[in-house]
Amino acid sequence: MADRWVAVLSGGLSHEREVSLRSGRRLSAALRSVGLTVEEWDADASLLSRLRSNRPDAVVVALHGGEGENGSVQSVLEMLGVPYVGTDSRACRRAWDKPTAKAELARAGLSTPEWVVLPHATFRELGAQPVLDAMVDTLGLPLMLKPDQGGSALGAQVVRDASQLPAAMVGCLAYGETVLAEQFIEGVEVAVTVVDGPDGPYALPAVEIVPESGVYDYTARYTAGLTDFHAPARLDDAAAKAVGELAVSAHRLLGLRDVSRTDAIVAADGTVHFLEVNVSPGLTETSLLPMAVEAAGQSLGDIYAGLIERAVSR
Repeated sequence: MADRWVAVLSGGLSHEREVSLRSGRRLSAALRSVGLTVEEWDADASLLSRLRSNRPDAVVVALHGGEGENGSVQSVLEMLGVPYVGTDSRACRRAWDKPTAKAELARAGLSTPEWVVLPHATFRELGAQPVLDAMVDTLGLPLMLKPDQGGSALGAQVVRDASQLPAAMVGCLAYGETVLAEQFIEGVEVAVTVVDGPDGPYALPAVEIVPESGVYDYTARYTAGLTDFHAPARLDDAAAKAVGELAVSAHRLLGLRDVSRTDAIVAADGTVHFLEVNVSPGLTETSLLPMAVEAAGQSLGDIYAGLIERAVSR
């Protein structure tokens, strides 16, 4: 393993570029600490020529949002035959679209908040207020609004009063052309990392998320001190087992590979509700995956080094 050299892809041109760069730097440091030779590459117009002229043993995709999670970069790596850590392009596309992932898991019997998906055009063509009124009549309040694609909670907002809906819709549509509106479930918010091991995927300890503002939005995610985290989550044994099983089920059902993170809510009655899944989890100083790794008594460098070996051997 000490002879391996890998390229960590980070940056890119999505709204999450800065977060991705931070993830890339942290992951690169972790891999160097276990003896790997690492270069940090931006996902820009020079990427293909670099891959052809200076092919690494493997690539680790540390891109967030856009091409890094929707399968685009993965498709390029597959066309070039470059081994990489992460979910393959087709499964990335399935997981990237939140309504598609929710529908697939709901069909399999997993619980997820009720939802509707509406493109911007619907509001323009049918009139915003009648559509918003129908949304509230169908789903009730409070609601969670989020773009149907994307991460880092960009554009995500909780609406507790119908009068807040128009402004919240405008904020959400700033990050995409389609809105996913779902029932807001009160409960314990958790994130569960799943890693592929020799015996199949397994869940790391759940991380409990307690934002100061009550909403785990972009600011709460990436500003130190605005959110309290508990790793492992403060759940009873039954709930801890249930969230782990949900995350592993999502990983398997969506065909994910190597590493993923499932976000979920544990309601007061103990029901675990799937929210969304991330195929390229953040690795910054306030990200959840490193907290889960530490709670499991493992190291980020060792886990990703193992995933690199799996990628090379595929």
